[in-house]
Amino acid sequence: MTGMTAAASRALRRAARAALALGGICVALAAGGCGTSHPKLILSSELAEAQTFPYYRVYWVGPSFDGRPLAATDGLKGYIPAVGDSVYYGDCVQGKGIVSGGNCLLPLQVTTVVYVLHSNAALGTQSNMLIRGVPATVYDEGRAIEIYTGRLAIDIFSDTYAHALQASEELRPLNAPGSASGDLPPPVFCPGLSGRVGASLARVMASLPGHVCQKTAAQRAYTKAITGKS
Repeated sequence: MTGMTAAASRALRRAARAALALGGICVALAAGGCGTSHPKLILSSELAEAQTFPYYRVYWVGPSFDGRPLAATDGLKGYIPAVGDSVYYGDCVQGKGIVSGGNCLLPLQVTTVVYVLHSNAALGTQSNMLIRGVPATVYDEGRAIEIYTGRLAIDIFSDTYAHALQASEELRPLNAPGSASGDLPPPVFCPGLSGRVGASLARVMASLPGHVCQKTAAQRAYTKAITGKS
């Protein structure tokens, strides 16, 4: 990434989308204020806008997650390409509940963004694995998972690793045909994984369309040879 670490970019995406979602949720809450009541059902017009998002597939886990309702969606209004498009589940009462300062933390956020090639080294402690047949990185003590599919990264932010993993198994397109069964489409890029890559994941990486990981490695080796920089 240019001028920003991968971790900082993810933090920006999550903070920006959470702020937008909380604004919409708090408007929907009763007069008692954010954190004192449950939100109303998402407006059909807001869901319809997300369902017609035109630029790429946006992923969600259906109208509810683990008993928590779909609370907000981004759609096209205010779309920022570097931040991506998100869906949000829960409210200010369920899940994590109310935290200090009167802020609300949602139990699940799923953000879909066009992948920009970068190294995952800045994410800190992490592990790499296969999820739904494609490469994925687990970080933030298991509460965050980034899944690589097509030309996209799907970022799952949750309160526990179990919930994050559950959400990953329930992913489906919101604005395109598809289901939560079966593998996701393989990425057309080579994810910048950091750390150990197991044998099964290595085989998948080696078989990505167009041998993109082999080409990426060759390009990096060439760049290092002529510039001395990796």
